[in-house]
Amino acid sequence: MTPDPRPDGDASPADDASPTSDQPQHPRRSIRSFVLRAGRMGSGQVKAMETLGPLYVLPYKPERLDVAQAFGRQAPTVLEIGFGMGHATAQIAAARPQDDFIGIEVHTPGVGALLQRIQERGLTNLRLIQHDAVEVLRDMIAPDSLAGIHVYFPDPWHKKKHNKRRLIQAPFVKELSSRLAPGGYLHCATDWQPYAEQMLEVLGAEPTLQNTASGYAERPDWRPLTKFENRGIKLGHGVWDLVFTKR
Repeated sequence: MTPDPRPDGDASPADDASPTSDQPQHPRRSIRSFVLRAGRMGSGQVKAMETLGPLYVLPYKPERLDVAQAFGRQAPTVLEIGFGMGHATAQIAAARPQDDFIGIEVHTPGVGALLQRIQERGLTNLRLIQHDAVEVLRDMIAPDSLAGIHVYFPDPWHKKKHNKRRLIQAPFVKELSSRLAPGGYLHCATDWQPYAEQMLEVLGAEPTLQNTASGYAERPDWRPLTKFENRGIKLGHGVWDLVFTKR
């Protein structure tokens, strides 16, 4: 979730649009927006994976997730794609105890770090999935079921030849929208202006979504500033938020 280093916990859309029916499908994918890197695990993260992982990490399965069973209650559910080390994720979950949160991240150190934060804060409304977000969304999340989706500081893939790896592309946005309940929101944030411009164009072209602002949105209260973002602001770097709702 932090802009530097990149979380890389997101995943790119398939080359062809993913199906939105209620039955899991398995289209071929050839482009991913994340690269798995070896990360050093601290002893606390290793212990958290061993002791807390079975309690809070949901296994990926190519079948619809029973969210009420996973949390032991019925509550609005928000999905976060690519939570990085989980700083902001834990803050948001702590500030919104009435909502349930599912965080997706592919990198083990980040999963271990967020498990530690879950224990430290005593969070009961947060579950994690360590898997490719595209496959999780496609296979495990039912259509029209989410109250919100967060995509914070996905890898911008700066080089033009790598732009196709960016997460926010039209087919995946359509898939994201299909999982939102009517009135649900999609909140994206980036500190890379060319990517912000692409996000605004792609989200604005999706007919099932409506912009809550005339262009970029003010940062909502639910998204805390990260230490990297604060540092960037002091250096004069921009941050762009986009908040769209499901029609």
